[in-house]
Amino acid sequence: MMIDLLAQATAVAPDAATAATTIRYIAPTIGLGIAGLGSAIGVGMVGAKAAEAVGRNPGAFGNILTISIIGMALSEAIAIYALIAFFLNK
Repeated sequence: MMIDLLAQATAVAPDAATAATTIRYIAPTIGLGIAGLGSAIGVGMVGAKAAEAVGRNPGAFGNILTISIIGMALSEAIAIYALIAFFLNK
């Protein structure tokens, strides 16, 4: 993957310094995208399982809601950490 990025960066910018700068900006963007994708999958799974659990036991709605909100917050924290790392690398 990094070799492909290096090849693309050198095709656009023939000198090594500009290619390294290009990769320096591309790599955090890819990492942020992967973290966002993982976080979205996690939140979707938590929401789906919470809806399934409420469907099975409607009386436990309050407990399920509390646990699912905590789970979603923990999943979103990963995306926030990636966003912070993204801006620190810029």
